[in-house]
Amino acid sequence: MNVQGFYPVIMSGHMEESKDFYTRLFGFEVVFEADWYISLKRNAGPDKLYELAVLSWNHETVPAAFQREVQGLILNFEVDNVDAEYDRLIKQEGLPLHLDIRDEAFGQRHFITSDPSGVLIDMIQIIPPSEAFADNYKEDVWTDPEPKAVQ
Repeated sequence: MNVQGFYPVIMSGHMEESKDFYTRLFGFEVVFEADWYISLKRNAGPDKLYELAVLSWNHETVPAAFQREVQGLILNFEVDNVDAEYDRLIKQEGLPLHLDIRDEAFGQRHFITSDPSGVLIDMIQIIPPSEAFADNYKEDVWTDPEPKAVQ
């Protein structure tokens, strides 16, 4: 299989609010827009193109048995400074806070907020895991050449 693209599509009843949320707060650009579908892209440099779409949950292309707003979805955004994002999104923008910022032994410092459709947004900074989790990783994900384990 030769995959030409892969991206999540959020089924929403909040089209304009979702478009504003992802363009204003996360740097996505609209590449297609109809009243029922919005395609977004974020060019983050060479070999880093991110895509996301928002689809009206009750559009005719959605099978009737599945026509409802998205549920049970978390979008992870890995960033280089999660504390700065916490200040920007929670303190300055006033987004809802569902999980306060904290360090996890499995190798993340993160917090969770949500978008207008209720999609959870997990803002993550990769940190070295505790010794108990270090062997679970199959690749080196740390940028610090001398990582210190989280206690």
